[in-house]
Amino acid sequence: MPLFEGVVPPVVTPLTTAHEVDFDSFDRVVEFLLDAGVHGLFVLGSTSEVVFHNDRTRVELIERALKRAGGRVPVFAGVIDPATDRVIAHARAAQSAGVDAVVVTAPFYARTSQPEIIDHFRYVREALEVPVVAYDIPVCVHSKLERATTTTLAKEGAIAGLKDSSGDDGNFRYVLSDNAGLPDFFAMTGSEIVVDSMLNLGAHGVVPGLANVDPHGYVRLWNMCRAGDVEGARKEQERLCALFEIVRISLPRTSTGSAGVGAFKTAMRSRGVISTNIMARPQRALNDDEARSVDAILSSTGLLG
Repeated sequence: MPLFEGVVPPVVTPLTTAHEVDFDSFDRVVEFLLDAGVHGLFVLGSTSEVVFHNDRTRVELIERALKRAGGRVPVFAGVIDPATDRVIAHARAAQSAGVDAVVVTAPFYARTSQPEIIDHFRYVREALEVPVVAYDIPVCVHSKLERATTTTLAKEGAIAGLKDSSGDDGNFRYVLSDNAGLPDFFAMTGSEIVVDSMLNLGAHGVVPGLANVDPHGYVRLWNMCRAGDVEGARKEQERLCALFEIVRISLPRTSTGSAGVGAFKTAMRSRGVISTNIMARPQRALNDDEARSVDAILSSTGLLG
């Protein structure tokens, strides 16, 4: 059995009009996800706008998530920063708070080779007792975790799992095959729109930002795939693909990051989960016209009205 599996949403971080964390809304997000039956929580990922939060706020979010989860599901924490020693400091703070695993990207800003990226993960793992999950997101860190890099780290035990948001489904398939003999290793897709395909390929779970909007849908999809209901899973995936269209509404007025997370926040506000759709600066929030377009998609996919 893999160490972790299932639907593990990257938890949105709601903000107040003063651009501070809205912890009351954050509590509602966590309960909304847990009530839907998700299998874990990932705080301080890209969907959480992790790089916009200082050290103190990061720890507060971790502690709040752990408190609300109350041991019901595993809690992962992103410890994302450009340099190894800064990542280790975040990781030790997360470990002290009680997380079940930490999530680590390749270094960024500095240009590193694949051997140096391997060393980065080794250094982080050596400094910790909790498992390390590799996060492959080249769109943000500008380095791809190559197949050989991931497999080397997995077979050494430097990483316990992979969250793949690279968009390279062929590489992901090879990583699954390469590491099939490692009983504890897990690999999860971060792509919202191919979950049924990836689970049928052997992925151990999914980390979908869109699950902040519709966690019940992703739990249903997981259950259908587990039960072998291929047609039911296909139909549920198609509905979620239609819902995912919300991420394109504000383009090109906003960045792709703002368009995605901003759309999630806007939909969550419409569903009564959070109070604002404010983004961390300088990211732009969706405007009123764009919010009405989000609501139309929520209605057409059965989530509003």
